[in-house]
Amino acid sequence: MPAKKHRRQHKQHAQAQAQAQAKARVQAKETELESEQDLAPAFRVAHSELFGRYLVANRQLAAGELLITEQPLAIGPCVSCEPVCLGCYRPVQLTAQQYRCAGCGWPLCGASCRGMQQRRLGHTEEECEIYGQRRGLAAELLTTHATPDQVRDLYELVLIVRIALLRHLTPDLYAQIRRMESHTAARRENATLWQHYEQKVVRRLRDDWQLQQLEAAELHEICGILDVNCFEIGQHGAKARTLYPSAFLLAHDCSPNTAHTDDPLSYAILLRTSRAVREQETLTLSYAYTLQGTLKRRSFIQGGKLFWCRCRRCADPRELGSDCSALVCRSCQLGSIRAIDPLDQSADWACDRCAHRLSAVQLERLLDRINDDLESIDVHDIPALENFLARYREVLRPNHYLLLSAKYSLCQTYGRIEGYLLPELSPQDIARKERYCREFLAVIDLLEPGLTRLRGVIMYELHAPIMVLAQLGMQTGQMSRQEFQKRINEVVKLLTESAHILQLEPAGSSEHEMGRAAADALIKMGC
Repeated sequence: MPAKKHRRQHKQHAQAQAQAQAKARVQAKETELESEQDLAPAFRVAHSELFGRYLVANRQLAAGELLITEQPLAIGPCVSCEPVCLGCYRPVQLTAQQYRCAGCGWPLCGASCRGMQQRRLGHTEEECEIYGQRRGLAAELLTTHATPDQVRDLYELVLIVRIALLRHLTPDLYAQIRRMESHTAARRENATLWQHYEQKVVRRLRDDWQLQQLEAAELHEICGILDVNCFEIGQHGAKARTLYPSAFLLAHDCSPNTAHTDDPLSYAILLRTSRAVREQETLTLSYAYTLQGTLKRRSFIQGGKLFWCRCRRCADPRELGSDCSALVCRSCQLGSIRAIDPLDQSADWACDRCAHRLSAVQLERLLDRINDDLESIDVHDIPALENFLARYREVLRPNHYLLLSAKYSLCQTYGRIEGYLLPELSPQDIARKERYCREFLAVIDLLEPGLTRLRGVIMYELHAPIMVLAQLGMQTGQMSRQEFQKRINEVVKLLTESAHILQLEPAGSSEHEMGRAAADALIKMGC
């Protein structure tokens, strides 16, 4: 063997050995780190004047690390909900044909509902007895003649009654709930909020329902605990609100570092890190919907949680670069109207190119009108949603949260409903779906980065139009093989990350099934 070739082979062998040794050292370090992490709790409880009790990372946390899995202390229908089964929280109809509880007359999904007689999770004998003794005040209103307000007011009482019942049924759980923050003093100073609960809950239960054993102060405190600490959960159309033993301790941030989901059978909460978290960093979740602008988001949080959010996103007129509250200036048509001082709800909004201004009141009226327009559109009505985008393109900037909401519906509807299935779509419609997905994903990458459900779903939706248009481009000779391979590589990347994110969701959930579909697609592609 020539000396030169021998030296080259020896060098390659040495490099391979060095790489193997380096890899072994990294794996050993990772194993050591994992062992340390097994010993160290992921978080601890801290206290401050700003947050009260809250959770901080006890060590460095990896993205996707499971922090909390716990069963609910109490569960019941959401506030302002439509009629639901008291056992499983699925929608029901207020018709003569709807199955009803024989004891109290409240609508249930059926005689075999899994929520019947489940302590703390569904419709119990004790609850049934209270309602049954007051059929004239409750169940008889749950008819086709009941107004929507009457129905919503009744369902709001359910979880409050259930928590009050725990005082005698399971005193330890009741004491655990009563230790949660209620902000009763601050709520008393809010005349509108206090009177709502005084009229709709306290007097209703004590005077109309004759439940004088429930003290007024106790009921107000329970209402406050629910407003401040409850989670809204739901899978497969079943929606409910819950209290958990420790998940309520997470602080709020409008761009949080955790994400949560719930088990559709047990209603257990599963809370994970959505990105890497530094040691001593506060663990946060968002009390508001991510795709809301700062003005509405802060108002929503203050109304329920009784504080004005001052997080980094709220303080930034451009909302971390997403610009999802900006409007088109009607005066110059070139500038963007943004909040002058986002942390002042009453501050004016001004154009960045001319002197045009809008008051906060004017802006809120405009947003309410556009939102009402959007809410009136069926989420599966593609022409109406496209028309909405066209009508407000000259009013709202492309990333405005109201336009993003319509685009999100279109991302999920194109290719999935009759008349708009993927094989039936024109190349223009497929390209439109791709564009909406990319625009939506760009904003979510700023506001909810990492392993978040919205990112996983939209990545899965995005892979299909990219794949179809790439195949079409190759078939028609309009795309080079190099560009085709680039697009396929992007599809693989999207499916890989989507499968990873969505398979973290509970088995049986629609998101988990989507994650499995992404994994199956990768296998079919030979990846």
